[in-house]
Amino acid sequence: MIYLFASDIHGSAYYMHKLMEAYKRNRASRLILLGDLLYHGPRNDLPREYNPKKTYALLNSLKESIICVRGNCDTEVDQMVLDFPILSDYSSLFLEELGDKMIYLSHGHLKQPPLKKGDILVSGHTHIPLAKEEDGLFLVNPGSVAIPKGGYPPTYSLYEDRTFSILDFDDNMLMKLSV
Repeated sequence: MIYLFASDIHGSAYYMHKLMEAYKRNRASRLILLGDLLYHGPRNDLPREYNPKKTYALLNSLKESIICVRGNCDTEVDQMVLDFPILSDYSSLFLEELGDKMIYLSHGHLKQPPLKKGDILVSGHTHIPLAKEEDGLFLVNPGSVAIPKGGYPPTYSLYEDRTFSILDFDDNMLMKLSV
């Protein structure tokens, strides 16, 4: 089972195409979106090929495979055009291979949930990729698909065989974390 995690598309049709190519190339079974799908936000420059209408059409073509949480730029108006739910602030995944570890999903702009040692928090929001263990928790941020920060390229994360990998769209691995 392969899951692809992505955050902060911000309406870029160009990078949504790149994300779809990565999803198909890696044969992922689920696309986990961590928010900020269509709007670029007032503090960000317009991303490459900013086109929310085209972006939501591309997203809707994958609706059966998407699990999504709300980002700080996502609203009820966005939900009106998307064919999958986006307005949950948090979600969680329980994978048999991880035993009692929980994968907790959040955009990252709200208060961190109470987690126990060994749990995995996957969030976006900062636009900076991260994969590390800290104080017994596993922290993963796939970075940003369309508006990367901190000198990083556009990135996403793959989960396979108890390992999170942060990759750019040329499939260069930037970080890796086994859980």
